[in-house]
Amino acid sequence: MKTGSDITSIQYLRAIAAISVLCFHVSETYGLNFKIGAAGVDIFFVISGFIMWVTTEGRSLGPQEFMWWRLIRIVPLYWIATAATFVVAVLKPQFFFDTNSSVENLIGSLFFVPFMKDEALHPVVEQGWTLSYEMFFYLIFSISLLVPAFRRLWFLMAALVAVVIAHYLLPLGYLCVFSQPVILEFAAGIAIGRLWKQSFRLPFPVSIGLMIIGFSLLIASGPLIHLERAVRWCIPAVLLLSGAVFAERERGVPKVAFLHFLGDASYSIYLWHVLTGIMVTALLLRIGVPHGLQPVLIVLGSLAFAIVCYLCIERPIQRRMQSSRQRPAYRN
Repeated sequence: MKTGSDITSIQYLRAIAAISVLCFHVSETYGLNFKIGAAGVDIFFVISGFIMWVTTEGRSLGPQEFMWWRLIRIVPLYWIATAATFVVAVLKPQFFFDTNSSVENLIGSLFFVPFMKDEALHPVVEQGWTLSYEMFFYLIFSISLLVPAFRRLWFLMAALVAVVIAHYLLPLGYLCVFSQPVILEFAAGIAIGRLWKQSFRLPFPVSIGLMIIGFSLLIASGPLIHLERAVRWCIPAVLLLSGAVFAERERGVPKVAFLHFLGDASYSIYLWHVLTGIMVTALLLRIGVPHGLQPVLIVLGSLAFAIVCYLCIERPIQRRMQSSRQRPAYRN
């Protein structure tokens, strides 16, 4: 059975999504126009729905085991990154002017219910808000494992749609925030995963066409910044993922070792890039690098530091955690 790391196109999309978010944050700092980089989050969400379905359908897996493997995959590195960011934010608050570095927010961030402002989550690790949505999705998905297999897809779709409908009925608060339409991106990924598991095929030219259309929609989404995120970036993300996996099914994808490695490191790149970017920025300012060169050097430097974090922190932790119990046949 193929897993997330076995599907080469998924690995490439993970790498692209993580680096896109990195570039987005650097561009924001320097007033550059790369807002579509934020769509890397939406690609991650669609991938997550896809992988959760592909790696659990047809397997005897209970909610407890599922949540255990999700927690050991997500939590240890997130807690380390949160603690490290908190310490640096307390010691050097001038680099974290928009971060709530209170103890209350630290505790809330660790348990995926961080400080909320303007109907948005603001954890200590800026981009960590997405993990709160991931954990909420995992909770719903774990419940679906109690449902008979032939009804699980419909349960998930109905549950996610019902949650989004509730968003428009609930008063402002955490329940309203967690039920935002962006969680429909998980449902879209599940739908693609269902087709994949049913051995659905698309002609190779059609798959490539979907990818081209998805990429074109991303490029054209700039003026649509006020449109609902689940429309503006979910549709391109769905087209990109669908085109990629079904094109790979037809003709395969050349395996580029470094891109595959970046896919493995994508979680570390995503979690660490803001903190490592700040470290690189401080270094560049200290040695007097010209302003125009800084964005590119920050991207490259923060990417390099994040890869070191993957090799020295994430990978050893995962090996240790997964060896403590029998490893399941999936990875994300």
